[in-house]
Amino acid sequence: MATEPIKLWELYDGLKNKFLYNNDINSIYILLALYDLEENISNIYPQYICRKSIKRRIKYILSNKENKEDFAQNISCLIHEDINRIELCFYLEGYKSGYNDSRWVNILEKKAIEILGIEGIYKNNALFHFISGNSEIKELRKKLRDEIENKERKNRYIETLVYTFANKIIKKKLENIDEYIDKQLKMDIYSESFNINEVSYKMEEEELDKVYHSIVKLLIKNLKNIYKESCWMAINDRVIKRYV
Repeated sequence: MATEPIKLWELYDGLKNKFLYNNDINSIYILLALYDLEENISNIYPQYICRKSIKRRIKYILSNKENKEDFAQNISCLIHEDINRIELCFYLEGYKSGYNDSRWVNILEKKAIEILGIEGIYKNNALFHFISGNSEIKELRKKLRDEIENKERKNRYIETLVYTFANKIIKKKLENIDEYIDKQLKMDIYSESFNINEVSYKMEEEELDKVYHSIVKLLIKNLKNIYKESCWMAINDRVIKRYV
């Protein structure tokens, strides 16, 4: 009995999940190559923005701790690669969605012709990728973002994926933080025997819960924006490619 050929979207999901949950770098290279080959998607330039806001939030939550700066730095470094992976995945998802959305590409192309003319589009390497002073373009961008937000409220795709990822990857690291970071030594100068002990970064249950849920909340907020922005970028790129 012949094996049914794997569907392209299944291959995409399999590669994305191997990269996201197994940190398989080869998978993301293959996925990007397939996007370029099969979808003609190549203009991928993600911006990694989550880590700084997460570090600031952790410092605030652990503000009563004596070594709050070390805690925030160590947690931030511990999950740094994990955060970058999920950011890249959402950037790709948003970009692919926008690039293949013919309705929105047509809407933006029509408006670009009205504003720039066909010759103006030919001369532009960039279109309205970044915030434009044109009120009509700002309104279009807002409508796109609102449309994505309304869709997310219904299917909760971003929120569900963030919770799944955080529960599988981030939570385990936070619960066992001492096993992942380099041990530091601290001398007790107030002890008569000058004891030297390892510094533990294990958090109390309440602290762990606050840190974990704050990370998840920030990820959901930032990843929604990443998805929306990459979608907008892709729509602009697709319009330009029609004139190359």
